[in-house]
Amino acid sequence: QVQLVESGGGLVQAGDSLRLSCAASGLTFSRYAMGWFRQPPGKEREFVAAITWNGGSTQHAESVKGRFTVSRDNAKNTVYLQMNSLKAEDTAVYYCAAPTIVTYIATKPNEYRYWGQGTQVTVSS
Repeated sequence: QVQLVESGGGLVQAGDSLRLSCAASGLTFSRYAMGWFRQPPGKEREFVAAITWNGGSTQHAESVKGRFTVSRDNAKNTVYLQMNSLKAEDTAVYYCAAPTIVTYIATKPNEYRYWGQGTQVTVSS
């Protein structure tokens, strides 16, 4: 079955960097666009970034543009989220996801079929 496993979260200070990884199995990873979402405490899940199957196109939420970068390595079946200049408001559980329409950069949670279990990122100010 499809598995998406996130790693790399943790507790950091404002201004620090983290790189999240999401290892995929059970699907033809190189065919799928991939997305990152986050869910802050007490809030709804929100779009962070997405990348096309070959990395040729990316999209980032306005709140993270210039600070976060999504990338992928199809040889390793892994998608990454590099997070720089972290702020307290970036505190959330971060999820990677694979969309229902594999070629589409989707930005809504209901457009994604497969989800990882999430990794906690906590930024202290």
